[in-house]
Amino acid sequence: MLKGIDPLLTPELLKTLAEMGHGDEIVIADANFTAVTLAQGKPVVRLPGADVERAARAVLSLLPLDAMVDQPVAYMQVGGTEPPYRSAQQRRVIGMLAELGHAQPAQCQPTERFAFYDRVRHAHAIVLTGDLQPWGNFLFKKGVLGEDLVP
Repeated sequence: MLKGIDPLLTPELLKTLAEMGHGDEIVIADANFTAVTLAQGKPVVRLPGADVERAARAVLSLLPLDAMVDQPVAYMQVGGTEPPYRSAQQRRVIGMLAELGHAQPAQCQPTERFAFYDRVRHAHAIVLTGDLQPWGNFLFKKGVLGEDLVP
């Protein structure tokens, strides 16, 4: 156990986060997600006791989001709907992002299911939760730490 680090962040997940560089993306997915197929040999970290919101909160306690892009967050659009529709779970996660100062709702991009899968194929890793809520899949683009780069 380490002080100040969320206990949900396993050694495997901490290693995965530490290996990510600026612009790399990590997926936090529900239990229904086709993680192993889409990961194509990349890390799949399992958090079976966590839901998507809890996992996102833990990961983002250490992972800075990319401030150099307009939408550093993407989420899988619920099938059969059109933006701006968001499920209750998506609204909770996006609300948490805003509340904690990670991203505002406009910085969260709804992404059609197969377009989301395409983006996941290029992600650094997938965190597979035990969340049974379908369409509960988010993608986060890593930023940088250090001095403010914007003049």
